[in-house]
Amino acid sequence: MTSNALRSFVFLIIVGFCTAAQPALAVITDAPAPAKPSKIKVETFASGLEHPWGMQFLPDGRLLVTERPGRMRIVTKDGRLSPPLAGVPEVAAEGQGGLLDVLLAPDFAKSHIIYFSYGEPRDEGKNGTTVARAKLVFDGDGGKLEDVKVIFRQEPAAKSAHHFGSRLVWAKDGTLFVTTGERNVLRDQSQNPANDIGKVIRINADGTIPSDNPKLEGWAPEVWSIGHRNMQGAALRPETGTLYVVEHGAQGGDELNHPEAGKNYGWPVITYGIDYSGEKIGEGSEKAGMEPAVYYWVPSIATSGLAFYDGDLFPDWKGNAFVGGLAGTQVQRLVLEGDEVVAAETLLDDQGKRIRDVRQGPDGALWLLTDDSGEVLRVTPEQ
Repeated sequence: MTSNALRSFVFLIIVGFCTAAQPALAVITDAPAPAKPSKIKVETFASGLEHPWGMQFLPDGRLLVTERPGRMRIVTKDGRLSPPLAGVPEVAAEGQGGLLDVLLAPDFAKSHIIYFSYGEPRDEGKNGTTVARAKLVFDGDGGKLEDVKVIFRQEPAAKSAHHFGSRLVWAKDGTLFVTTGERNVLRDQSQNPANDIGKVIRINADGTIPSDNPKLEGWAPEVWSIGHRNMQGAALRPETGTLYVVEHGAQGGDELNHPEAGKNYGWPVITYGIDYSGEKIGEGSEKAGMEPAVYYWVPSIATSGLAFYDGDLFPDWKGNAFVGGLAGTQVQRLVLEGDEVVAAETLLDDQGKRIRDVRQGPDGALWLLTDDSGEVLRVTPEQ
């Protein structure tokens, strides 16, 4: 184990089983120090959404928001919801699937091009994570999508309602990172570099393959890294321009990872959690040739949404990572030194809301999507 992994290690001790069907509670040791408490104000900016999943700020200050059942809406600057945008393709809105993340093209102000990911219905009752691009045509407070074009399809498809991923992030060089899940039923395929199951994908904006992707024997040309479970948060770290992701563990073992080209992040061979049945998964928590997590959570908080803060509204937050928790109904603030989490703070745990997405707004506030309650929240300093 590296010294960095040891310092940020949250060691999992399984203390037995309460019954044959129920695993015992896990014990956390060597957790990071508490961060300096933040004084915040939380306000509901908009409500009435159904399982919102991803959001982007438009240049004029409005919000573009996806809803998992298959709708995309614009939220006005005074918090009103537009009618659903026309032109969204059919989605596999089952279980965890549906309309997922959304991202503006770097030249959106001129091109009005957006990118979005979704669970796509496939043949024989199967589905998979798909990424498309389209032109957003405005019409008052609403609009429609035109010229929808698929640029990536996760292969193989699966009969599953679970573990679609999927976040979209622009790299500094203009290539596009796509995170995918391992679909639950294809768990072992996370270790197969020849497919798109449980991978970080890197493609060009038109769906073609970057020439400097890993060129490793047996690897599909679009694959950047392997051995992931279900990444529902991804962001570039501002000071380095490098990609970080958060991914769901099973019972315990949600992870913060820093995926690098050609590397293996271990799932399901190594993990910090156990299966939902209480059974052991894989071979332990470390193995030669597989990367340890930067940080992980035991018990799981069901991580979703990741943002790094570099605004001026919260000077003490500069450089910190913010991670949403679904089952954990919280936002975790992580203080990093290099790749080590040295302190942490739990925010919004008194709200009891499942946090799906986390973004820094152009106003310097922290903006959140809540899953079950269907809200857009805005977090500012307490006056």
